[in-house]
Amino acid sequence: MGAGTTVGWKLRLAAGVIVTSGLALAALPVRAAAAAVPDEVTFTKHIAPILQRSCENCHRPAGVAPMSLVSYEDVRPWARAMKQRTGIGPRAGVMPPWYVERNIGIQKFHNDPSLSEDEIATIAKWADTGAARGNPADMPPPKQYADERAWAIGTPDLIIKMREIEVKGNAPDWWGEVPSVPTGLTEDRYVAALEIREVNDVDTKAGSGRATVGGRFVFHHMIWRTQVLLDGKPDQPPDALSFVTDEEAVNWPVHEVGRNADFFDPKSARLLKAGSSIVSDSIHLHSNGRDTKAHLEIGFKLMPKGYQPTYKRAIFGLGNAVDIDIKAMEANQQLHAYTVLQQHTKLISFEPHLHAPGARMCLEAIWGFNIQTLNCVGYDHNWVRGYDYTDDSAPLLPKGTILHIVGYMDNSPTNKNVPDPRNWQGSGNRSVANMFIDLGIRVALTDEQFQEEMAKRRENLHLTKNDVVIGCPLCLVIPAPVKTNGGPQQ
Repeated sequence: MGAGTTVGWKLRLAAGVIVTSGLALAALPVRAAAAAVPDEVTFTKHIAPILQRSCENCHRPAGVAPMSLVSYEDVRPWARAMKQRTGIGPRAGVMPPWYVERNIGIQKFHNDPSLSEDEIATIAKWADTGAARGNPADMPPPKQYADERAWAIGTPDLIIKMREIEVKGNAPDWWGEVPSVPTGLTEDRYVAALEIREVNDVDTKAGSGRATVGGRFVFHHMIWRTQVLLDGKPDQPPDALSFVTDEEAVNWPVHEVGRNADFFDPKSARLLKAGSSIVSDSIHLHSNGRDTKAHLEIGFKLMPKGYQPTYKRAIFGLGNAVDIDIKAMEANQQLHAYTVLQQHTKLISFEPHLHAPGARMCLEAIWGFNIQTLNCVGYDHNWVRGYDYTDDSAPLLPKGTILHIVGYMDNSPTNKNVPDPRNWQGSGNRSVANMFIDLGIRVALTDEQFQEEMAKRRENLHLTKNDVVIGCPLCLVIPAPVKTNGGPQQ
């Protein structure tokens, strides 16, 4: 993109781009609504299909959830609880644990398990009208799982097992370094997807005695990288912000309790170097109320040999770990952080990271006088989620865009995650202190790649000049044809 073209884009933007608020509708279809609520709701015909799609993956025998929701006998005792938990909105405690607010911003994500308004109302009506079984012939075929411990990314090509740790039931929060573990790779490979899960000796049916950390886990989060070590040590001392700024070590998405798997953009798979080790000097452990032995397993799905990425990773931090000031006994407090994009950027995912007082986070993009709220999502310290945009909804933001996150903090008695809301809270690594950061995945685009992505978006979504696209302020600003020495291009 030459200087003249850039100026032309800015002039056309000033003259014709519609200014939108955070509540503007994107030129993207929202999640398809389910059929209207039936007059008579039964388990076999109406409830079981919902559970198979959005709940059974966790709520099944040997799943991570505390009860199975597979058969009518499993589900019937929980009918009232299901009505309550599915109906509390996109905030802490909602089931399924998906916190995207539907009336704001982008609504298209990969692996979205959330329920439609009609489905929520159907569950409520079933609970209110006696929770009938229905005709056994209406029951859908049982959902099949490869095995009880199937990975969301499919069978990994490489699994790394971290060292086992014992966390006592009465232990305080702990944050620090753990021993490095070699990957065993003998050649460089690129990673298409990864998944981390905690394996421990907690009886999923008996519970652990606490509601924190998903009810049964002890690893709250792990900031980690892969790095070639010299004599068992990194070749340079770690920087506190290396997980977002360092290009020498290969940094990976932060593991958090309850977090979903990560799928990288096919054009920007991340490098796993030969001879590297898993390195973490920032693991956060939180007791679940009983003595627990646990370790993390990291599964990698690899790209084919010979693959080379097209896009580079965008490296910048978006957060505040310096002047967090959360007052005691007060809800709806706000934190703010900003960054200015130095390159054209495609946001692959949005991932709020807060601590116990965290209730909500919004992501906003400011380009000139165009201000758009890309997303607002609730937050639950017990079950952290990342939100992977579909390819046709991922924000395409020009260089110079200001990204702004707003964190909403609840340090009041209504927030059950806070042990004692009478205490002031500041920055820190433990659950009784706070973090405020967007850990989403992003890639940087050249001028040509940026234009190609926007052209593909216009074609795939059949955009017209009357559309407004949340997250793509220049999508409808089409560059003028390139002039040649022979005059205007025909």
